Amino acid sequence: MSVVQFLKSKSFFKQIAIAIIGLLVFVFILKYWLGVSTNHDQKIQVPDLQKMSLADVENKLKEINLDYKVIDSVSFNPNYPKKSVIEQTPEAGGFVKEKRKIYLTLNPSKYRDVSIPDLNGRTKRQAISELRSTGFIIGSDFTYVNDIGKDVVRGLRYKGKILNPQDKLPLNSIIDLVLGDGKGN
Repeated sequence: MSVVQFLKSKSFFKQIAIAIIGLLVFVFILKYWLGVSTNHDQKIQVPDLQKMSLADVENKLKEINLDYKVIDSVSFNPNYPKKSVIEQTPEAGGFVKEKRKIYLTLNPSKYRDVSIPDLNGRTKRQAISELRSTGFIIGSDFTYVNDIGKDVVRGLRYKGKILNPQDKLPLNSIIDLVLGDGKGN
């Protein structure tokens, strides 16, 4: 029997029909199984977790059969309570299936600590610029000491305490400058 005759025979067409029917049955069974095993058409609305503590988040998500994972913390935001949720993924109002994870970003408990730069001998303007760029706030009360240089930095203070270079303070701390008065020898 030649190839052309085999392609025209009844047995070839039967085999093709069986293969097509088998493939269709397999696709329908697979579609049904996937619908059942993946909870198709089930959806839970994600609650708004912003400004909630982790204990409150855990309780709220357990009620609706969801889970969470803390993925990050960002710079301290004073508008949010300490260690509360700042961001969440998926966002509030979105839909997920049961036992899915909600990824959370938390507010740290305080500003991060930053090292004090060595500003001794710098001008007032240079010191203010560098301190602001580092993330500190400059106090309005300047202390002047007897020194030959006018408005030259001779020290830094935080709440009356003298600061040394490389000391660490929280970001946004208010630092007062100790400056020369220009009347010294």
